Amino acid sequence: MLNLTYGYKINPTPEQVAIIKQTLDVCRQIWNYALRERKDWINSRKCRVNACSIRSEYIIPVDTPYPSKSFQEKALTIAKQTNQELRRVNAQVLQQVLRKLDTAFEDMKRQGNGFPRFKKFGQMRSFVYPQMLKTPVGKGWVKLPQLGKVEVNMHRPIPNGFELKQARVVKKASGYYIMLSLQLDVNVPDTPPQGHPLGIDVGLEKFLATSDGESIKRPKFFESLARKLKLLQRRLKHKQKWSNNKAKLVKKIARIHEKIHDTRKDFHFKLAHHLCDQAGMIFAEQLNLKAMAKGMLGKHTLDAGWGQFLELLSWVCWKRGVYFAKVDAAGTSQTCPECDARVVKNLSVRVHECPDCGYKTDRDVAAAQVIRSRGVSAVGLTVEKIACGRDASGADSVSLGGTGRDRNFLEAILGSHVHTH
Repeated sequence: MLNLTYGYKINPTPEQVAIIKQTLDVCRQIWNYALRERKDWINSRKCRVNACSIRSEYIIPVDTPYPSKSFQEKALTIAKQTNQELRRVNAQVLQQVLRKLDTAFEDMKRQGNGFPRFKKFGQMRSFVYPQMLKTPVGKGWVKLPQLGKVEVNMHRPIPNGFELKQARVVKKASGYYIMLSLQLDVNVPDTPPQGHPLGIDVGLEKFLATSDGESIKRPKFFESLARKLKLLQRRLKHKQKWSNNKAKLVKKIARIHEKIHDTRKDFHFKLAHHLCDQAGMIFAEQLNLKAMAKGMLGKHTLDAGWGQFLELLSWVCWKRGVYFAKVDAAGTSQTCPECDARVVKNLSVRVHECPDCGYKTDRDVAAAQVIRSRGVSAVGLTVEKIACGRDASGADSVSLGGTGRDRNFLEAILGSHVHTH
C-alpha cells in the first residue's frame, strides 16, 4: 500500500472560517473533557481507600469503568443528542479527537512520557475528516463535510490512480491549509543497495560533511531571528490580556516562528536532493537525538534539526531510488578510515592525522568516510569492490538486483515528482 500526503493552501470564505474556528474550539473542549475524565479516574485509584485524602482526591465509585476510547465514544454519542454545540460539528471529527487522545495515552505507556496536556484557547490547530464525500476534488476546489466546496491553491496535481482517504484542516499563522491523504493499492519494493556509496556526518561547526570531501555550512535558522523574537516577546509581556494589540503581536510572533520552520525544512529538502544527485547509497549515523537536545549545546542542536533532516532524507532517498541506512555512531570520529586505527582526539582538534598510516584530512570528512565503510560492509560489499565497478562516466556498474522497473513504475504514478539518478 502506497500512502502519500499532499499539502495545499486553502482560501475559505468568512462563513467557512467561522465554521472552522467553531470546530477547532469544540474539538479542544472534547479533548480537555476526555483528558480530565481519564485523569480523575486514575487519581481516584492511585492509593488505598483508607489512605486517600478526601480533600485532594476525586472520589469515584468503585464500579465505575475506566473511560476508554469506546466508553467515551458512546458517551459522546449520547451527549450529541442534547447538546446543540456538539451537534453542529461533524461526529467523525469529534471521534478522531478521542482516538488521538487514546493514542497519546498508549504512547505515554510505551515511551514513558508524562500525561497528555490540556489545550488552552487557540492551541487546537487541526482536525481530521476521516471520510470524504463523493467527487471530493475538482479544479481549484475541494469538497469537505459541512464546509462544502473550499477554494484551494492546487500547486501540484494529484497523481492518477490515487484515492483520497481523508483530509486534515490545519490552522497556521499564515492561513489555513489542507493535508490530503492519498492511497494506492500497490506494493513498491525497497530499494536494494547499489551505486556510489556516500557517508554523511552531521555536526554543529558544519551542518554536514560527506565522505567525498564536501562540507555544508550550517545555517543558523533560529539565531538569525532570535533578537527580533526576544524584542517582540518582551513587548508581549506588557500587553493587556485579550486586547487586539496583544492578538496582533501574538500573530506576528507566530509568523516569525513559521518562517524559521519553513526555511529550515526547505533547506533540508534541497540538501537531501543534492545528496541524492551524487549517490546510489547514503549512510548516516544512528544518533540519540533526544539526549543530544538536552545537552549543553541543545539549543543549537534543535536549531539544526538533524532529526527532521534524516527523516526527510530517508523519504527523498526512497522516492528517488537511493538506498538509505543508518550505522552505529560509536567511535566514528576516533577511527582512521584508511587503516582502522584508533586515533583519539578531542573536539578542539579539527584535523584527522593518523600516526600509523599518515592519512590526513578534515575530521568530519574522516568520520563520514568511516560511516561509509561501515554502511558498505553492513550490506555485504566493500568500498574497493564498488570503486572498481565504476565505468568511464563515473557511474557504478555493480548491480545487486535491478530497480529500473520499480523506479519507472513510480515515475508513471507520481510523474515529475520522482527523479532518478
